[in-house]
Amino acid sequence: MQDYQREFVEFMVRSEVLTFGDFTTKSGRRTPYFVNTGRYRTGAQIRKLGEYYARAILARDLDFDVLFGPAYKGIPLVVATALTLAAEFDRDVSYCFDRKEAKDHGEGGRLIGHEPADGERVLILEDVTTAGTSVRATVPVLRAAADVTLAGLIVSVDRQERGTNAGGALAELGREFSMPTGAIVTLDEIVEHLTGRSIDGRIVLGTPERERIEAYRSAWGV
Repeated sequence: MQDYQREFVEFMVRSEVLTFGDFTTKSGRRTPYFVNTGRYRTGAQIRKLGEYYARAILARDLDFDVLFGPAYKGIPLVVATALTLAAEFDRDVSYCFDRKEAKDHGEGGRLIGHEPADGERVLILEDVTTAGTSVRATVPVLRAAADVTLAGLIVSVDRQERGTNAGGALAELGREFSMPTGAIVTLDEIVEHLTGRSIDGRIVLGTPERERIEAYRSAWGV
């Protein structure tokens, strides 16, 4: 793990975005941990989040023209990341995001921000990927807007779970849409860094939590 990845894991804990307990994911799976990017709620937090996404993108040397964030959680992700890329890395890129429902008045349309053009390379930013459901809903929206190339998918956490077959959901999406995929951190990296570690005087991932994660992964893990 790189330093920014270790810092990101602790940042999620301190922001109460990464929590351990009993939850149900969008895919319907019961899980002993949850990543809720909707818990980022201050300017300082969203600024740091944009920095972590930017570093994950640059670490992979991805070629892209536009950042796309699926509504709703993807909206602040692309805004914060575009700001960071411009301010800290001298890379000014366009961004856009979709509406949940098409607008039939005013300017109309489904997308807000940059209007994708034929031939442009679009990089999708998501919060987490469990089974890939939201990304599969996103791609048709982009392709309906223009003849774009999917430049990749970056998520904050790769839960390292099975998709529609035995392979990992994130890698499966990459094969399905012929695009690179990656995450700021993986579940393995989270567990490795947090097990037994005190964060602000509190151990958030002890033996009981780790055992529940291992049991969950035996059922749903890659």
